[in-house]
Amino acid sequence: MTDVRPFRALRYDLSRVDLSRVIVPPYDVITPEERVAFFGRDPHNAIRIELPREVGSEGGYDDVAATLAAWTHEGILRHDDSPALYALRQRFAVPDGGVCVREGFFALLHLEDYSRRIVRPHERTLAGPKADRLRMLRATRANLSIVFLLYEDRENSLGGAIASGFDAGPLGVARDDGGVEHALGRIDDRDAQESVRRFLAERPVVIADGHHRYETALAYRDERRSAEPGAGPDAPFEATLAYFANAYGEGTLLLPIHRVVRRGAAPTDAVWRERLAGWSERHVEVSDVEKLPTLLAEHLAPLGRRPCFAADDGSGTLRIFWREASGDELAIRVFHREVVEGVFGLGEAAVREGALDFPKSTARAAHDVRSGRGSVALYLNPLTPEDVFRVTGAGEVLPQKSTFFLPKLPTGLVFRSFEESA
Repeated sequence: MTDVRPFRALRYDLSRVDLSRVIVPPYDVITPEERVAFFGRDPHNAIRIELPREVGSEGGYDDVAATLAAWTHEGILRHDDSPALYALRQRFAVPDGGVCVREGFFALLHLEDYSRRIVRPHERTLAGPKADRLRMLRATRANLSIVFLLYEDRENSLGGAIASGFDAGPLGVARDDGGVEHALGRIDDRDAQESVRRFLAERPVVIADGHHRYETALAYRDERRSAEPGAGPDAPFEATLAYFANAYGEGTLLLPIHRVVRRGAAPTDAVWRERLAGWSERHVEVSDVEKLPTLLAEHLAPLGRRPCFAADDGSGTLRIFWREASGDELAIRVFHREVVEGVFGLGEAAVREGALDFPKSTARAAHDVRSGRGSVALYLNPLTPEDVFRVTGAGEVLPQKSTFFLPKLPTGLVFRSFEESA
């Protein structure tokens, strides 16, 4: 099923740059202020090819291609001598104060249409970002940022193969602005490479992050197939750069994305009771918003996969709601149907028009409500890997902004040029 292969990475020459000073987050989470800061950090910072100041005209994309070519010519970026898989070990702090380690690997992924059920999406995408990335791909003929995919490996069968990438020590180590340590290794052992290839050949994968990037690669592939009908299945445009992690690995952290209601006032007691008839409710006093994560861990987390949420209107009282599940229904779908739409009257069109914000932290959600940016914060429990694979296995997608996989993959650890010859 899933077809992966080694490749010759295009990487920064670490005798010329400090890797920590040149990596950046994925383009779609960089704020304007962060972009300015990255430009000033290092003349070879990856922001210049990931999200330059002037993108929106063909000339802007051509400038990115010129920058990439210049860095390669100058030796700032170099192709590795031989193909490999590349291991990534990320060490990061988690919300409860502990430390996690996630291990995965980079490889070339043979592109498959969604209809084949080999590479499976878990959310819908928007046209705008895909148009931008397609123009970038046409100009650069390179994969600059990465598609993040999950595979099922409950027994950690690939753990040893991935760890072997660090037997000779890391190729480089970087620390990003969020404090995440990224150590890059190289899986050269042919037996390890083959064990990875065989294992994934029997399984589908699910896109955790990077749906727009994957669909852009598909669109570019289809363009090039029309232009080069005899190129064959090994043509560079038939594959894309991807990162793979075990959905059941100890460090694969799946967090919730909360909601802040921006349209309409907070419901009254009567409205909550009327519109959530059949739901149970308890109130918890909030004397200090810094204690919210602890309160949610005590009162919301134990409700598990049942439909549940906590509502915070900034008044100092946290409302915990829950009900029993009916059959196999997914809690996030129940929440959107019975709370977002049933209580607040916000259908899909309203959500697309900005009626909800989607903060990834309780602190941000609580601040938005208390600063007047929203009327109510709605805190959720995370989905589980079983939820994600069950939905995608049925050919369905989750509601918008249902999952947050921590940490994000930075741009700059490895690139893949179509000029490399694997």
